[in-house]
Amino acid sequence: MTHAELWERHRAVMPDWLALYYEEPIEIVSGSGRRVTDGEGNQYLDFFAGILTNAIGYDVAEISDAVREQLATGVAHTSTVYLIRRQIELAERIAELSGIKEAKVFFTNSGTEANEAALLLATQQRRSNQVLAMRNSYHGRSFGTIAITGHRGWSASSLSPVNVQYVQGAYRYRSPFRDLPDAEYIKVCVEDLRTVIDTTTSGDVACLIAEPIQGVGGFASPPDGLFAAFKEVLDEYGILLISDEVQTGWGRTGEHFWGIQAHDVVPDAMTFAKGLGNGFAIGGVVATPAMMDSLSANSLSTFGGNPIATTAAKATLEYLLDKDLQANAAKRGAQLADGLRGIADEFPELGDVRGKGLMLAAEIVRPDDRVPDAATTAKLQQEAKNRGLLIGKGGLYGNVLRMAPPMTLTEPETTEAIEILRDSFNTLR
Repeated sequence: MTHAELWERHRAVMPDWLALYYEEPIEIVSGSGRRVTDGEGNQYLDFFAGILTNAIGYDVAEISDAVREQLATGVAHTSTVYLIRRQIELAERIAELSGIKEAKVFFTNSGTEANEAALLLATQQRRSNQVLAMRNSYHGRSFGTIAITGHRGWSASSLSPVNVQYVQGAYRYRSPFRDLPDAEYIKVCVEDLRTVIDTTTSGDVACLIAEPIQGVGGFASPPDGLFAAFKEVLDEYGILLISDEVQTGWGRTGEHFWGIQAHDVVPDAMTFAKGLGNGFAIGGVVATPAMMDSLSANSLSTFGGNPIATTAAKATLEYLLDKDLQANAAKRGAQLADGLRGIADEFPELGDVRGKGLMLAAEIVRPDDRVPDAATTAKLQQEAKNRGLLIGKGGLYGNVLRMAPPMTLTEPETTEAIEILRDSFNTLR
């Protein structure tokens, strides 16, 4: 069956709002290492990894063998009403790695569910439905997480279970303060935070939730130290800080294991998902005991933290720690960033190169006025695919190319990707 035939069947039974890449979408049917093959036999170097989910890559024996061993017991699921050994072992490891004192962990099936759970915990602990979020943010597709998403392209409803106010600072490239030095930029953003609290809330806000690097927002991030400065203000009001680590966690940024660590601050909670399972569905919250234990009613998660998912996650976590993939992300990320900056020197359409480690973005603009250029962005994404490279797309205006390959990426593969990107940019001339 061709991709065109499969797409026709897709359109007949799937919702119109389900986003697909490319004018002619593809099916990925197999993978090995950092490469995948589509349903028509074309092979690609995968630089988006299932939206940052296949953090180790494809066909990893250590992970597959661990899952097969669990399946061989005949127990794929028991639910959280019973003890789950792998869940407990994984929770212990994540709590240790979190840096949160006496941390506790709750597992879900996705980042959306993790953020939803964090909202519930924060609003319950603080007895307030007021929430602060960042402009240009994305936290998921559920009713509650859409409510805290400051990104119009992904905000499907204005209805909300919480009262949300949005704070300035994460998307620096288009900020009115973009030309300020880092210290001054942080200062004016902190002043804005305080003004938002004092003028648009009743003061008893539950939490601020923030991505250290905004994912769907185009890998935008503020200067290091912003969230530490924010927390000083939050602490004055008793407001909790939640770091959404769904895309930035597990060493992907290279310099730190958690994205928030770049700001030299320990949050009250972190949410996680994506790369932890290397393709298996898992997410969760790690938080202080006061926050995690704030619920006054029973709760559970039928599939969250199930034996298969936690077995895969534990094997993934051990693999990335044993192989020091954080260090590899830093090395290969620096190589890729240098390559992108070299392209930017030649092509003014590449207006901004940003991100950390293997979480990098290229914002595409009209050279004369920096106006977002979504059409050229789509063309470049397609040209890269035609040459054997899969990359993501995002940003508030759909004009950002996102690159987040598996953290096992090699130096020759990085060189190959840079050459493909340069060839793709050459089609603009």
